[in-house]
Amino acid sequence: MSWQNDIDDYLAFIAVEKGLSTTTLEAYSRDLIEFSSFVIDIGCKKPEKVGTRHVLKWLTHLKKSGIAPSSSARKLSSVRGFFRYLLLENRIKASPTAVIGNPKVGRKLPLVLTPEEVERLLSQPNTEKPSGLRDRALLEILYSCGLRASEAVMLQMGQINLKGGFLKITGKGDKQRVVPLGEEAIFWLKNYIEKARPKLLKKANSYYCFVGRQGKPISRQRLWQIIKGYSLKAGLSDKIYPHCLRHCFATHLLEGGADLRAVQLLLGHSDITTTQIYTHLEIGYLRKVHKRYHPRP
Repeated sequence: MSWQNDIDDYLAFIAVEKGLSTTTLEAYSRDLIEFSSFVIDIGCKKPEKVGTRHVLKWLTHLKKSGIAPSSSARKLSSVRGFFRYLLLENRIKASPTAVIGNPKVGRKLPLVLTPEEVERLLSQPNTEKPSGLRDRALLEILYSCGLRASEAVMLQMGQINLKGGFLKITGKGDKQRVVPLGEEAIFWLKNYIEKARPKLLKKANSYYCFVGRQGKPISRQRLWQIIKGYSLKAGLSDKIYPHCLRHCFATHLLEGGADLRAVQLLLGHSDITTTQIYTHLEIGYLRKVHKRYHPRP
């Protein structure tokens, strides 16, 4: 069997076993195709031929290419899973990744804006235009609900309950959660749905909330462009990205006194240790408050 057939079989297996999203499966696929291309070039025409030294050569190649340790660790995780599957299927006798440790990854705190900076960003779209009204509603729900980029662009009309003031979100691994909408988000979302969305759709029909040309949902790439454009217009960093508003959502909740467990549920994290990174941000905020207000900072 070819590398591609083996990779396809593995992806089909984990899609069923783990219920992974299409986006996650695509990431695994990219990692495995990159890995297979590298080891084929150094003589491993079949997965069975890959040894520990080949994996180490690949990791060295990643490092020399300037790939961040966190990205290398993720790619290695994809490769580990692939060889575990081959071991389970009795295709190999031992995994070449078994004795390889993960690249050391420093914990990098995410970029978080102040509430005033978020307000400045959200106020940039020209809401006199249908596309501007759409963008304002989109930015509002990203911040109000802490949605992932994929969750926002794939949001369907049937997931929205304006009267009840909440969204039904299907996140990673097809896990569902209910997220409350704030008053501002309800206001802008209602206005967009009633006034702008029909103009953007024209005669087309769509299940999706945030639409572009021909009634198709806007892409994640387009969302990146939208946020980058408004960030620059607002005089903010050009490094702001859609997930930044999710970080702001979590951090500002914790700074306001929210419980970590509640924030975990709102974000849709399956493991609270993923949410705990925001406690570091909260400590940083508390240090600033202490330094500013304590008589002996």
